[in-house]
Amino acid sequence: MNPSATFVAGRQNIGSEVEISTIEKQRKELQLLIGELKDRDKELNDMVAVHQRQLLSWEEDRQKVLTLEERCSKLEGELHKRTEIIKSLTKKVKTLESNQIECQTVLQKTQLQLQEMAQKATHSSLLSEDLEDKDIIEAVSHIADCSGKFKLLEHALRDAKMVETCIVKEKQDCKQKLKTLKIEINKLKGKEET
Repeated sequence: MNPSATFVAGRQNIGSEVEISTIEKQRKELQLLIGELKDRDKELNDMVAVHQRQLLSWEEDRQKVLTLEERCSKLEGELHKRTEIIKSLTKKVKTLESNQIECQTVLQKTQLQLQEMAQKATHSSLLSEDLEDKDIIEAVSHIADCSGKFKLLEHALRDAKMVETCIVKEKQDCKQKLKTLKIEINKLKGKEET
């Protein structure tokens, strides 16, 4: 074989090997790049999934906050109504107490009048047998009437105080619920802001 032909063939082989080596290197680099791109793509997909979960969580929290705010508004309205009822009942209780005091005063005066009349009647019976019992009968009837009214007022006052106690307890319960809901709303708002 011709030495120059052998030399040329050798150079061609070296050139082919260099090309093959370069191609292999480029192939490996491409594989590495593809691997990195896949990793990046997975990271991005994971980030998108996390972001979507966060958005869903925020939306759920926002809906919870809206629901709680609506409940708070209803409770505040109910609390306002109960407060107005308590004010009205308190006014009625004060009126009943005032009426009770007036009845007690009338009863005391009537009892004094009865005692005076009884004394006069005793004295008059010694002086005259023709004493008319009309005034005493009227006084006794008046006392019986006042006593009946006084008992009715006592019952009404007792009932009003029981109702007032129940409403005050309900008002305190509503205030406690409202306070708890406001704390929960503030927590959810703080979570949403972070």
